[in-house]
Amino acid sequence: MNNKIKIIILFAFILFTLLVGDFALAGGIGDAFGSKLTDVAGSQGAGYETGANPDTMIGNIIKAAISFVGVVFLVLMIYGGYLWMTARGNEQQVEKAKNLISAAIIGLIIVILSYAISAYLISLVGTDTMQSLE
Repeated sequence: MNNKIKIIILFAFILFTLLVGDFALAGGIGDAFGSKLTDVAGSQGAGYETGANPDTMIGNIIKAAISFVGVVFLVLMIYGGYLWMTARGNEQQVEKAKNLISAAIIGLIIVILSYAISAYLISLVGTDTMQSLE
């Protein structure tokens, strides 16, 4: 089997695992049993919080996206290193590997800076909003 096909299959497996893992935890047990849980636990339930406020959900989505970008960066770095190590003196393949590695690093820097800027702006807006409500 070609090495590119193996890498694509591995990347698809990792992506599938990440996506299915998040969706498997998203289902609520109340959906399966309907009102029977309310009959047993009462109107207050078991006392567990759902954590379904929008801030928490958006934060979890951002964390998942940043984690996914980290995985993509790692895969690109490994693939670029593999290309470089197997170049065997082929300058064209070495240049391809260097370009891939530098593009991955630039992409990671852009994502980290955008996260830092957005986190800073959200903290400013959040504190101003909270102070105006008091």
